Parts: sequence; structure tokens; C-alpha cells
Amino acid sequence: MGRLILEHTLQGHKGRIWGVAWHPKGNVFASCGEDKAIRIWSLTGNTWSTKTILSDGHKRTIREIQWSPCGQFLASASFDATTAIWSKSSGEFECNATLEGHENEVKSVSWSRSGGLLATCSRDKSVWIWEVAGDDEFECAAVLNPHTQDVKRVVWHPTKEILASASYDNTIKMFAEDALDSDWDCTATLSSHTSTVWGIDFDADGERLVSCSDDTTLKIWRAYHPGNEAGVATPDKQTVWKCVCTLSGQHSRAVYDVSWCKLTGLIASACGDDGIRIFKECSDSKPDEPTFEQLTAEESAHEQDVNSVKWNPAVAGQLISCSDDGTIKIWKVTE
Repeated sequence: MGRLILEHTLQGHKGRIWGVAWHPKGNVFASCGEDKAIRIWSLTGNTWSTKTILSDGHKRTIREIQWSPCGQFLASASFDATTAIWSKSSGEFECNATLEGHENEVKSVSWSRSGGLLATCSRDKSVWIWEVAGDDEFECAAVLNPHTQDVKRVVWHPTKEILASASYDNTIKMFAEDALDSDWDCTATLSSHTSTVWGIDFDADGERLVSCSDDTTLKIWRAYHPGNEAGVATPDKQTVWKCVCTLSGQHSRAVYDVSWCKLTGLIASACGDDGIRIFKECSDSKPDEPTFEQLTAEESAHEQDVNSVKWNPAVAGQLISCSDDGTIKIWKVTE
């Protein structure tokens, strides 16, 4: 059996903490919450502490933050309907661009692997794709409206310019740019969850996706490309995503976030029952019918809802979580 060992408990934000994000180097992270502030934390010796507080970018709750792949920029999505881009070009972090266009709360923000594209989504049911046009300049490349409800999360594919979104309409959608006319299109709709899809994350090579939902399950989806060996039909020569595994019975309430570790292959979930659970693919797992087992769990990881979990991209087995209880926790998972 694996173990989830608590290494650090950190406080600083007032009120609930919505999001945490590791810097690509894994030695710094950012956090955000209902106090409208972003905190940037770094490790000195064995102590994590706040090095910078960014409090002048947003007028309402900050829902999610994400570092650019180069680590030079930080994007923050807020309920004030804007997305702010922060950078340290002058030595101190400052807000260098504010992206406006969504009608109401921005729920999620994500950088593409190249760092050249940014995606945002909102309660206004839309997904926006922005092109980095130059220093501190962003141009809207697409406004996509295939979802029928609030869009909760956007996540880019780890190697390709493919975007996934998750919604209150119970579906996940995939988007890609059409090579012929340069228009962004919805290329797939993933339907199987019976309630809101809160979180999604790709595995290391982007051939599989994990999703978590208000229906208390996790689902594993696999990409079947045209000409696939399994013989799965691909109409219009578009990749088809099929649900190949459902993990049910482990969570007693809505699952708000899920993170698929690119280093170890472990999956972590953040749940409304205050718990964090870690899943591992079984050794006899089959590609078209994968099986996962619960490696370990901390049923009372936090005192209230766990809102986010993220694996450290550089330190295998290190996990960060944040909660409505106003704390951030750093964990070590041992197998």
C-alpha cells in the first residue's frame, strides 16, 4: 500500500483558496482565492514562504492561475470577467496585460505547450483562444460556443495544439485548428458523465484523458486515431475519444479536480468530502480496458472541500492541495 505523507501546511490567504499552480521548475508555486490575491511561494531550506503578494489585478475572486511553459508569465482567471497576465520583466511581478471579452466569471485559464496560445473559459458558456501577438499583446483567435452551459475548465494537450474543455453541460469537448481555413473547430464531444465535469487532465503523451465530476466518478478516456488497430470507427477521419474506464465508489461527494502525474503516471483527486485519493494503473491493465486501483487516500486531507490538487512537474511524488478551509498542503506520495 502507498502512503500520503503531509510535509507542509501553509496559511496566508483570507477565505477559501481556489487554485494552486506549480512553476515548471517545481521550486515555486502560486496560489489564488477569494481574497482577490495571488501569492507566490518559494522554498528556502525546508520552509515554504510567501515571497510576493499580487493584489491589484482583480476586483473579485481569482478562480485559477497557471504558469506559462517558459515560467516567465503567470495567467490568472477571475470572477471579474477578466484574465490577467503577470510577468517579472522589470524584476518585480506586475500585471502587463488584462484580457477582456467574457461576459461574466472566467473559470479557467491554460497555456499551450509552445506558450504561443492561451485558452480561457467562462460561465458565459464560451471558450476563447488567444494568440500571444508580441510583448504583452494578446489577440483573440477564436470564440467557441459549442457548450450549452457554464464551462468549468480548459486544458491544453501536452504535445499538440489540441484543447480540451469541461462543462456544467456534463460533457468534455476537444478543439483543434483546421489546417485548411485556420478556423478553430470542435472536433469531439465526450459524453458519459451524468453531471457537471469539474476537472480534466491529460496523461504524459496526451493519448488519454482523465475527468472528474459532480457525479462522484473519475473517467479515463482514450484517443482512437484514424486507422487505429482496435478498429474503432473514426467518422470524417477525426480522432474519437472513448470512455474506457470509470472509477466509482471511492468518492462520496463531487470530485472538483484531478491531476495526472506526467512523471509517475499516478492520478490524484480532490473531493468535496474533504479527501484526497491517489490511483495507480494496475500492472495487468489493457490499453482498451484499463484498470486502476486506489493506491492510498487521506479521507480528512482538509477540514472542508478540497478544490485543487496538482502534481509537482519536477519532483516525482510531490503533490499540492488547497481547500475552502484556507490552507495549502504539500504531500509526499510513496508507493
